[in-house]
Formats: sequence, structure tokens, C-alpha cells
Amino acid sequence: MRTILRVTGGDRVGFLQGLVTNDVTRAPVWAALLTPQGKYLADFLIVPDGESLLIDVDARLADDLMRRLAMYRLRSDVQIAPAGLNVSRGTGPAPAGAIPDPRHPALGWRLYGDSALDDGTDWEAIRVAHCIPETLAELIPNETFPLEAGFDRLHGVDFRKGCYVGQEVTARMKHKTELRKGLTTVSVAGEATAGTPILTADGREAGVLHTRAGDRAIAYLRFDRIGAGLTAGGAPVTADAAP
Repeated sequence: MRTILRVTGGDRVGFLQGLVTNDVTRAPVWAALLTPQGKYLADFLIVPDGESLLIDVDARLADDLMRRLAMYRLRSDVQIAPAGLNVSRGTGPAPAGAIPDPRHPALGWRLYGDSALDDGTDWEAIRVAHCIPETLAELIPNETFPLEAGFDRLHGVDFRKGCYVGQEVTARMKHKTELRKGLTTVSVAGEATAGTPILTADGREAGVLHTRAGDRAIAYLRFDRIGAGLTAGGAPVTADAAP
């Protein structure tokens, strides 16, 4: 379920520009709100709609996101309220008014209006195939670092824009450190569900299994422990190369 928020007012672009990871002037974009320590709080699509901006966010995070945005509003000419819209999505020919999902071409299109239609695409299979994280599956509030989740690869961070909340930590992870862990895709030969720890051949914890589609899955792994002999609940796991 998604909630669509509408942001209006003369300061709407500048207000969001100073808070989120992506360049709002280039909307539609995928972006996140982070803690000052650079950890994920919520991800969403920002879509222009006439004299307003739409925020397309997981319904489970919508109330908290509205509360946090209101904290930053201060005297800005910005109003934030539920838009009363639904989102339709699909991977076939895009209807009039639809936008391409800015994360990855395989995610097709999204259309905002009265209806909430879905063309039956296996979205989890697409996410797994392209290592695309999902809210509250791979993206955990107050835990996930956006670069470990692939935000830069999926066009969710703009490193050329000005400051935003958590920008300093994110920029330092990009330019001054080498990621030691993060999301990658794996093959699983056997029964193992999301949340199962992934262990090395000598029993050390290497990471955890997340969304699975058939014999493929997204996993959060320590890259220095990728190698032969990984298992999840006894099922052999073969990791792709670290991104």
C-alpha cells in the first residue's frame, strides 16, 4: 500500500531540496530522508504535479514522514497533506500521464489518479533480479545506510546538489571509504526464508537473506566474507560479486 502526499507552497522545491538525498529540481526522482548520522528513515518518489509535488511513500511510513517534514517546515511557505490519489503501475505500454519509475527501467511506469491498478507483474522477481531494495524489507529505518542499499546505483542520491540531512556521512562513505558490506544478489539451493542468517563455511556470520524469488534472493553481506561454503539455514548460498 502506498500513500500519496501533496506538497504545495512557494518554497516547496527549496524546502525538500535541503532535506532529501536527490535533486528535487530534476523530479521525478527517487529519494530518501536520512537521520543526521546518515541512516535511512524513509524512501519515496517525488513527482511534479502542476504547482505541487507528490510524494509517493509506503503507507506504513507516511505518518512518520509527515511528522518529520512538519518539524523542518518552520516558517517556510510549504503545506503537506494527503493528496487523495492512488498509484497504478505496470511494465507494458505506459498510459497517458504515466511516469517511468526513476529507479530502474525494469520497474516500468507509475500513474497517479483515482484508480489503483496493477498489471500483475512479478515485482519481487524484478527487484531480486536487479537488486532493488524495498521499504521495510531491505530498507530498515534507523539502520540502513543508503549507499549500502545501492541508492547511488539506482539514482537515489545526487552528489552534486547542496547539503541535505545526512549528506556529510553519505558523501564521506562515497569518496573516502570503501564499502565493506551491503546488498547483493545471491543464488540459494534449498529452503531458506527472508531473515535467515548467512554463515561462512567455518560458522561465522556473513550477513542475512532478504527478499527471495525462486532460487534467487537479495542478501545483505559482508563483502570480505563472500566465498565458497556460504549457507543460509543449511541451504547452500552462492553470492554474486560485490557491487
